[in-house]
Amino acid sequence: MVDATANTREGAASGGSLLLTLMKARTFIALIAVVLFFSFAVPTFLSTANLILMSKHVALNAFLAMGMTFVIITGGIDLSVGSIVGLCGMVAGYLMLNGVDLLIGYTVYFNVIEIVAITLVVGTIIGAVNGLLITRLNVAPFIATLGTLYVARGAALLSSDGRTFPNLVGSVDIGNTGFGYLGAGRILGLPVSVWLLIVVALAAAYLARFTPLGRHIFAVGGNERAARVSGVRVDLVKMFVYMFSGFCAAIVGLIISSELMASHPATGESFELNAIAAAVLGGTSMSGGRGTIGGTIVGAFVIGILSDGLVMMGVSSFWQMVIKGLVIIVAVVVDQVQRRLQSRVTLMQMAKVG
Repeated sequence: MVDATANTREGAASGGSLLLTLMKARTFIALIAVVLFFSFAVPTFLSTANLILMSKHVALNAFLAMGMTFVIITGGIDLSVGSIVGLCGMVAGYLMLNGVDLLIGYTVYFNVIEIVAITLVVGTIIGAVNGLLITRLNVAPFIATLGTLYVARGAALLSSDGRTFPNLVGSVDIGNTGFGYLGAGRILGLPVSVWLLIVVALAAAYLARFTPLGRHIFAVGGNERAARVSGVRVDLVKMFVYMFSGFCAAIVGLIISSELMASHPATGESFELNAIAAAVLGGTSMSGGRGTIGGTIVGAFVIGILSDGLVMMGVSSFWQMVIKGLVIIVAVVVDQVQRRLQSRVTLMQMAKVG
């Protein structure tokens, strides 16, 4: 009787472990599934031109999703990234066309490298504002970033009275040409944006896995009070993740403006939804404390391929929103099931050892 009970427990533990392994690999399974589906559904889906185009779209979402991953790991959320994308794009467009008027009647124009640097600083500062609202004023992340969403979008509209900054080709006379290379240039056949993604992703993955700051990010999300008691500077960690999220959003704003050679204040609308979807689908827990940059990149591929594939199939944009929403819901539900299953398997294994 005892042997039968032990065998039952062992079988349940083995089955639970197998199911848990499959759930942990759900993002890869989803990626393979969408690639196979659209390969059969759309004849030109795997063409070289389409793959390069999709890689550019994936890169944009992946940048935002990486920043969102760090934020969610700490138990927060950043709803402002889409608006930061739009505002940073407008900042770059304004500097390209108008420069900065000084009070002495002189206009300063910047070269492309300086414009990129200024824009990145603007995005990082907006992220810092989010961090200050959350850490110093104790505003809930959802409310703080929702407010910043509206402020940044309004500022983008005010910068041009709602109009587009067109023809960002620059001028040889003032030395600000070459802006288009960031969005349209290629290195070894791959878009510049993809190479930038590789560099930032490797740096973020290294930070998360091998540095004290990375360990502190996970500690804050796992148990903020325990992290604070153990000496982790929780407020600085939160400041960093929101600043990194703003930095990533600024990169996306620059890439889109460079690719289109124009800046529009509505750029980036609803981008935060895709970023959240990619992070959660990649295994980042909405309750904090768990997530990986690699998983998020795979999640961004799933969302990007799903979006482009649906467009190629002629699916209505309204249905695309429904499908993305369902993806987020399913990903969160699976995450909750995984957490419960992990606890159950752990208890079974402890009972087996005992």
